[in-house]
Amino acid sequence: MVTRRFALVLVLGMPLPVLLPSPWLLTLAVVGLVTGATVVDLLVAAPVTAVMLRRTGAETVWLGETTTTTLTVTNTAGRPMWLRLRDRWVPSAGADRTEHRLNLLAGTQAEVTTTLTPTRHGDRAAVRVSLRSYGPLGLAYRQRRQRWDESRTPKWTLRVLPRFPSRRLLPEKLAKLRIFDGSVVTRGRGQGTEFDVLREYVVGDDVRSIDWRASARTHDVVVRTWRPERDRRVVCVLDTGRTSAARIGDEPRLDAAIDAALLLAVLASKADDRVDLLAVDTAVRARVEGGGHRTKLPRLISSLAALEPALVETDFGLAASTLLRRDHKRALVVIFAALDAAPIVEGLLPVLSRLTTRHRVLLASVRDPETALLARLPESGATADDVHLAAAAELALAERTRVRALLQQQGVIVVDEPRETFASKVSDAYLMLKAAGRL
Repeated sequence: MVTRRFALVLVLGMPLPVLLPSPWLLTLAVVGLVTGATVVDLLVAAPVTAVMLRRTGAETVWLGETTTTTLTVTNTAGRPMWLRLRDRWVPSAGADRTEHRLNLLAGTQAEVTTTLTPTRHGDRAAVRVSLRSYGPLGLAYRQRRQRWDESRTPKWTLRVLPRFPSRRLLPEKLAKLRIFDGSVVTRGRGQGTEFDVLREYVVGDDVRSIDWRASARTHDVVVRTWRPERDRRVVCVLDTGRTSAARIGDEPRLDAAIDAALLLAVLASKADDRVDLLAVDTAVRARVEGGGHRTKLPRLISSLAALEPALVETDFGLAASTLLRRDHKRALVVIFAALDAAPIVEGLLPVLSRLTTRHRVLLASVRDPETALLARLPESGATADDVHLAAAAELALAERTRVRALLQQQGVIVVDEPRETFASKVSDAYLMLKAAGRL
C-alpha cells in the first residue's frame, strides 16, 4: 500500500515537465520514476509477520490509580524495520498513548510502555495491536488484515478492583475490634461470648465471674474470662439487579454496596471470622466460599471487581435456596439491596422466614438524600409541579418507612444510611452483634 508521501511526491513532481518542451513524455517519466521508487520501497519493507510481541506488566489495579503495561517488540527479520504500532485498549482502560513509531535493526527489540488510568472497575482488555511496516523512503508500507492483528496480539486483561474509599475507616474499626477482643480493656462477659481462660481474681473483677469449683481446687480465688466469638460465618449477599443500577450521587448503588462489603470483609477477616460472598440477580454472578483468610480475601475482592448491574428483577428465592443449600451452620447474612417496596415485598419477604429461622439477617440499603430534599416545598412561589414532585417524594419516603417496619417485624436488622456513612454503619452493626455475641 502507498502512503501520503507517495501522493505528495507525485504532486510536487508534476509541475516540472510542464516547463519542458515534451511535457507528456516527461510526465510519464516522473510518474514511472515515483512508482518504481514506491515498488522498491515496498519490496525493501520488512514483513510484519517477522514481528514478535510479548506483553508484561500489572494485572490488577485499584480504580482511581495508574499502572503501566510493557509491550516488547522483536524484529526477527534479517533486515531493518521501520514500524508504526498502535496498541489499542477498550476506552474505559484509560490508555494515554496508543501510537508509537519504532526503528528496529535486524534481530533487535524495543519496549513500548502504555500508561493506564481506568475509569471503571472490572476487566479491561487489550483489544488489538496493529502493525504497519514502512520502507526506508516512507512511500509504501506492508500491513495485514485486522483479524491477523488480533490473532497476533498478546492476550492481556487488566482487572480493575473497585474503589474502596472506606479503607480510611479501617484503623478506627480495628481499634473498636481490639477493644471488644480484650486487647485494650479487660475482657468481660457478654451474652453468647466464648470462654477464654481462668485467671487469678483481682480487685474490680465481677464477683459473678468467680469459678468456685476451680477456686476450691486451686485454693485461690479464680475467675472466668470470656472473649468475643470467633470463627463465625459472615455472608455478603449483593443484589446486582436493576435497583443496583440506580445512581446515588455520581455512582451506581452497587458501587456503594461493594465498598461497604469490602470494609465488612476485611474487618471480619481481622476478627477471625469466615467471610463468604454471593452476588445474584436472575443467576448467581459471583460466589466465593471456602479457603483460609489469606487466600479468600483476594478472591473475594477480585470477584467484586467483575460485578456490574443487570437490568433484570432479582430472584431472591434463588439467593435463599443457594444460602440454605450450603450448610446448616448459623451465619450473619448481610443483604445489600435497595429498600424499595416492589423488590422487597414481592421478592424478599416471601422467602425471608426461611432465612431468619436459620440465620441472623441484616439488610443494608443506601439512602438517596435527594428524595428527602425533593419532599420539601420551596418557601415561596411553589408551583403545581413542585407540589406533585414533593408529594411523590413523600410517598416514596413513606413506602420506605413501611418496608423497613415490615423487615424489622420479621427480625431483620435494617441499616438505612446515606452514601457518606453507609459503609461505616454496616461495619458498626457487625461489631455490635459481635460484641453482644449474637452472630
